[in-house]
Amino acid sequence: MSKTFTELCRHALNGATMGTRWSALFHQRQGFDPAPVQAALQAAVEEVDAQMSTWKPDSDLMRLNAAPAGTWWPVPARLMQVLDAGLTIGRASGGAFDIGLGDAVTAWGFTASDADTARIRAALKAVRHPAHTVLELDREGLLVRKLAPLTLDLNGIAKGYGVDRLAETLGEFGIKDALVGIDGELRALGLQPDGNPWTVAVEAPDRETRTPHSILALQDAAVATSGDYRHWIEAGGRHLSHTMDPQRGAPLQTSPASVTVVAGSCMEADAWATAMMVLGADEGGQLAQQQGLDALFLTRQGPRIVSRATGKLFAGAPAE
Repeated sequence: MSKTFTELCRHALNGATMGTRWSALFHQRQGFDPAPVQAALQAAVEEVDAQMSTWKPDSDLMRLNAAPAGTWWPVPARLMQVLDAGLTIGRASGGAFDIGLGDAVTAWGFTASDADTARIRAALKAVRHPAHTVLELDREGLLVRKLAPLTLDLNGIAKGYGVDRLAETLGEFGIKDALVGIDGELRALGLQPDGNPWTVAVEAPDRETRTPHSILALQDAAVATSGDYRHWIEAGGRHLSHTMDPQRGAPLQTSPASVTVVAGSCMEADAWATAMMVLGADEGGQLAQQQGLDALFLTRQGPRIVSRATGKLFAGAPAE
């Protein structure tokens, strides 16, 4: 039986990370001190940011980017884990998810630098080798070697990994039921105190307001959304999504308005949501089925939002 609410106190912790905020919601018996948990959660996400940030020139990722091609370079274990996952999903998605687009992302002004016309031209003309074909990993030795010049960007996976680290940190304190997140990427652990799954809203892809499109019930699963309505730039009178087309080295010209993916880890959900944005509802939907992923594609058709879903979790999502 679940504990009654009178036996438990609700703890809603949060803090700054990666230019946004992390959150953790859980319940514990009266008298529980959340201060050590708060400190450990903050330390966990700060470690991820210190290793994988493209905004911090001294991060482990940026030092790897500066390393010459052909040289084995040491990396921390957590960065190796994310690089490994990024290459695996890159390979499985046929290159739709590519962690090797750092130059293009910077050129278009989606990192700490503003858009640069010369860099954009260079990015558009560059011969592209997907990261999973030119990045070699020595997992046991924690060494990485670039087989060709390559600038890595983990913004499509590191935030999800940060959510997983929040979940792992709560587990170290014996907290088995919780909801943790960073900027809308969420992971549910166990159940709420009343025995029900955690409820999570899937946002409607609206640039002006924040309204729910549908509601998910999650237990021991993670959810991430990639879309064209939160992070974008305007060029030539068009809104350009932050999601990059790996083949062109430029923002996607056509894509779903958003893709929401549910997976076992938030790192996987984060990366797959990006891949599905690149592939689109038809090809992405087929791949999601092959991978056993629950995915919700929301596409604009004039003033309407049309949905296409794979998996049982999104079976009740509204069609428009």
